[in-house]
Amino acid sequence: MSAHIAHSGAWGLAIVMIVIASWVFYRYFAPKGWREWAGAGLVQAFIIALYAEMYGFPLTIYLLVRFFHLDRRGLNANLWSTLLGMGDTGMMISMLIGYVLLFFGIGLFIEGWRELYRAHQEGRLASDRLYGLVRHPQYTGLFVGLFGEGVVHWPTVFSVTLFPVIVLAWSYPSAREKIRCCSGS
Repeated sequence: MSAHIAHSGAWGLAIVMIVIASWVFYRYFAPKGWREWAGAGLVQAFIIALYAEMYGFPLTIYLLVRFFHLDRRGLNANLWSTLLGMGDTGMMISMLIGYVLLFFGIGLFIEGWRELYRAHQEGRLASDRLYGLVRHPQYTGLFVGLFGEGVVHWPTVFSVTLFPVIVLAWSYPSAREKIRCCSGS
């Protein structure tokens, strides 16, 4: 296939984004046990696959165009703009919606940690504000951010496949924590 795909081939930028996203992830979601490391490995695979396809080689677009015989004119490295035939406008719309979800998820994460910190300083259980609505706002923020960046903004075969696996892998420690907390041990 010799069709040119816009917004691809920037491997230097892909590497920089992978390093930055990985640093942020491990800085704030430092795994403790082997189960958490398994979940972190899934997120790391998600990050690498996402940015490698976003700035490097758009494998998903190549596969879809080849196997579903899509129109090869005006291809774009963004899946939504290619499938919907909206070009750069479609890419911009999915980017904006994805970033809104990403920053909302980051905001949930940060506010959840602030509430935990305040509760810890006051010697109480965090049960009001965000914790009155969601038991684990940090996990919810992680999931919303990954959904915005990897499914809405820049969906790939890998990111769409890994997203539910990541949710399940990170939900397990949450469920264990809830059982441990409620049993009093």
